[in-house]
Amino acid sequence: MWKLNQFISGDDGEREESFLEEESDGICSLSPTQRMYAFAASLAAGLILMFLSLIVFAKPIKFALLFTFGNVLAVGSTAFLIGPGRQLGMMFDPVRIYATAIYIGFVVLALICALLIHSKILTVFAIIFEICALIWYSLSYIPFARRMVSNLMIRLCDTEL
Repeated sequence: MWKLNQFISGDDGEREESFLEEESDGICSLSPTQRMYAFAASLAAGLILMFLSLIVFAKPIKFALLFTFGNVLAVGSTAFLIGPGRQLGMMFDPVRIYATAIYIGFVVLALICALLIHSKILTVFAIIFEICALIWYSLSYIPFARRMVSNLMIRLCDTEL
């Protein structure tokens, strides 16, 4: 495709690699098309698991397992696009290190509450906090989104006596 574009435009210059064509630390030897398919499959599987978790909402332990694994699949799907090394680098960037740590902590806590403790109430609370942590983590990728949400929450929840 690039050669066709080069021929049509008459460009003989050096080619810039896109984020799909970069080598991802030598670990991933998938072609750009395979990466897109893997991303779509992983994201779809994650979303399906999260949707299926709503069906078993009355059973918090099954809900927690399906939702958490779907959540991890959906978040991890971008590793197919940018590579696992770059994904981890972005997750542990100083801007979002705390959001990532809190999110991972609540994922682990939800699994512990569901699998080891078998407490439905603790599992529900862990899932609620996991959702909040995921939202906060996702907002870290949008410039100034966390600041706007913080200001909005302060305005909505601020009460003067």
